[in-house]
Amino acid sequence: MLDIKLIRETPDLVKERLATRHDDSASMIDEVLSCDETRRKAETDKQQLQSQRKSTSKEIGKLRANGEDSSGIETEVKKLGDQIKALDEVGGKAGARQSELLLTIPNLPHESAPIGADEDANPVLRSWGGKPALLKARDHLNLAEKHGMISFEDGARLSGSGFAVYRGKGARLQRALIQFLLDLQTQEHGYEEVNVPHLIQRQCMEGTGQLPKFEDDMYGTSDGEFFLAPTAEVPVTNLYREQLLADADLPIKMTAHTPCFRREAGSAGRDNRGIIRMHQFDKVELVQIARPEESLALLEELTGHAEAVLQKLGLHYQVIELCTGDIGFSSCKTYDLEVWSPGQDKFLEVSSCSNFGDYQARRMKLRYKDAEGNNTFCHTINGSGTALPRLLVALLEQYQTPEGDVKIPQVLVPYYGSEML
Repeated sequence: MLDIKLIRETPDLVKERLATRHDDSASMIDEVLSCDETRRKAETDKQQLQSQRKSTSKEIGKLRANGEDSSGIETEVKKLGDQIKALDEVGGKAGARQSELLLTIPNLPHESAPIGADEDANPVLRSWGGKPALLKARDHLNLAEKHGMISFEDGARLSGSGFAVYRGKGARLQRALIQFLLDLQTQEHGYEEVNVPHLIQRQCMEGTGQLPKFEDDMYGTSDGEFFLAPTAEVPVTNLYREQLLADADLPIKMTAHTPCFRREAGSAGRDNRGIIRMHQFDKVELVQIARPEESLALLEELTGHAEAVLQKLGLHYQVIELCTGDIGFSSCKTYDLEVWSPGQDKFLEVSSCSNFGDYQARRMKLRYKDAEGNNTFCHTINGSGTALPRLLVALLEQYQTPEGDVKIPQVLVPYYGSEML
């Protein structure tokens, strides 16, 4: 969440930066400040009354010791107690409302983020490779059907629309990709592999910013206390929730493979053809926890680690930077990797790499003791390294032959076991 001290000291700057998101978040700042003022005044007044009650109470003891009537002072002390209780209620309500607002206000876009209203303002920073020369590109659905790889009918029978069953070559290729992705990040880029629960407590979802804003997009238990992980970002980052790290511990680099669960699949106006947008999909996530002064450089590093996946697989892709109107709720700076899909004749997002500054760390109470001995909030960075469905789409479509067969990228052959699908 945003630093209340920053809001208190520079409200106009905070409003100005939030306004670049082109949402209504800036309009909540005045109410946050009003709650903050009420809460702080109630606390100050309460402390003064508590001090007054304490000194007055001492008089009761003196009067009783001398055998004198203390009823008048006792009445005064009771009134002070009632006033303190009333102030507790006022301050508590203001504090609760302030916390509620802070949980729903997004992060401030970084000063270097491009200004824009929506995805049309996202600049392309670079591209890698070239479009494969295909006279007539088949899409992944056609190729998957030819090779008996994916069954949407089985998925629908088991779980409903938006789910799929990978069979035979499809399950084998999925497994090969996951193993390749994990080996690349752990063996070449120095990430620690972690295997985490897929059912997550509510406070963990709040810690990384999925709740309360996006609760309708999540799969949760009826009591709202547990949720299926929408991304490994949630459990992996929360491994260090409410901890005080040593300066020497940083940066921390972790990677994990998990299934991801999201209700948003198939939402209106979004492309949900085939496996491009699913309710459940696999992903290998990259997470870093860092010192504030290093986080921007580490975002570049992490983005490069995600790009390495596509380069080693020989897949044509481009990197865009999200503008202020398109950037995610918790992020201050984001790069998207978009891989070329010949069958769709467009680029598909396969990874989103973000720097969250101290936004998530404040929500999680994740700090470290810096070189000067100060307890400082960490910065968190994460990105997909990468999401499996669209990676599979690009691989099938970019490596297809005119006959509808699919070559296996050379780096993947040892994992898959053959050079052709």
